Amino acid sequence: MEDNVLIERIEAWLAVHADECIQALAELVRIPSVVGQEAEAQAFMRDCYLSAGLDVDVFEADREALRHHPAFVDSGVAFAGRPNVVGMWAGAGGGRSLILNGHTDVVSPEPLGAWTMDPFAAQVVPGQGNRSRGRMYGRGTQDMKSGVIANLFAVRALKESGIRLQGNLILQSVIEEEAGGGGGTLACFQRGYLADGFIATEPHWRDVAIAHPGILYFRVVVEGKSAHGGWAHRGVNAAVEAAPIIAMLGEWDRERAAHLHYEPFERLDPAARRSCHLNVGVVRAGDWPSTVPGRAEIEVRMSFVPGETEDGIKRQIAERIGALAQRSPWLRDHPPRIEYFGWHTEPWLQDERHPFVQLFMQCMADLRRAPDPHAARAYADEALPILAGSTAGLDTRLAGAYGVPALAWGPQGGGLHGADEYVELDSVIEVARTLAVFATRWCGVAS
Repeated sequence: MEDNVLIERIEAWLAVHADECIQALAELVRIPSVVGQEAEAQAFMRDCYLSAGLDVDVFEADREALRHHPAFVDSGVAFAGRPNVVGMWAGAGGGRSLILNGHTDVVSPEPLGAWTMDPFAAQVVPGQGNRSRGRMYGRGTQDMKSGVIANLFAVRALKESGIRLQGNLILQSVIEEEAGGGGGTLACFQRGYLADGFIATEPHWRDVAIAHPGILYFRVVVEGKSAHGGWAHRGVNAAVEAAPIIAMLGEWDRERAAHLHYEPFERLDPAARRSCHLNVGVVRAGDWPSTVPGRAEIEVRMSFVPGETEDGIKRQIAERIGALAQRSPWLRDHPPRIEYFGWHTEPWLQDERHPFVQLFMQCMADLRRAPDPHAARAYADEALPILAGSTAGLDTRLAGAYGVPALAWGPQGGGLHGADEYVELDSVIEVARTLAVFATRWCGVAS
């Protein structure tokens, strides 16, 4: 079957079923699925996969089987009642296989007062000009329930328009990506779901992500001595003792930003020249104004560039905090404690010259140039995404751990992890179309 005929079939099907795609996204967004509460969303995706005629596997991750894997990140949340859902569409044989991956977990919408609309209402605001379908607002619209639905409708567009692939096409709807992916995508690989290529339809629109930095979470615990605020001199204020550590971390962030660079991470925003970050994300100390706080905690997300290692970063953290503690009479005798938790990963790098990546970029270029017989595509004149590194962590790194070439690209929007998150609905259809056409080229089409 000629390529232009395949494209026309896919586009015609999507034009007819675009409203159904948007409705499915709205139903999924209306399910609050904050990390640890994904059960209902995963049941919804199970039903979608079954309705699409896929062979469906619903399974809960096995923490004991996963915990020794070097890529495992322990969210600390039990896996019971939080299954992963995999849908398999077997190919006719002789082609390459492809995984389309997405997660249904979302981050908390708090603080709710910052939102101008209900984060779980999936409200649609009409578009203007070429963006005819408008925007859908809600937690998870961009990150990344729109990608999960685009994956589904890409497969349906192929199946229901009578296109049979040679290679297997695998859909994955997974849990807890936001908490490191240990019980989600890693569990899928551990269960044996391997392929010749892996795409996560994460919210990357202007870039196709082919790298991310190493990431490490750590906590610094400073013990002081509680006392009544009226006799504060009898205590030791843990918040005050922790303050120089916070200041040091801020200065270290600026120092690293100035001297550590990895070019792919800076392609999207070259003016910023930012390849790595050291973010003081949580500070806790005390619970009453009239009490000297006897304990302070500082929680940090730190990223690092290729050439650095997790072990090396841990040594630097210990050295810097240890040196700072020597300047305080209290901390010399009561040294701060460093605890590592949550995210920990070495940098992930995908060779951008790999045929998988190059074919995907060529496919997007061809589709942007191709005439659209249904006049429904809003992005024909928009610049192509560029290959770039992401400064946020992605489940694509887990594909790399199994030797599977991977990339991330997905619908356009804004506000992810913030208030009034939204997705451009035309972009959801565009992603489904691109994935479907790419699958015909990567997996091959049966005659």
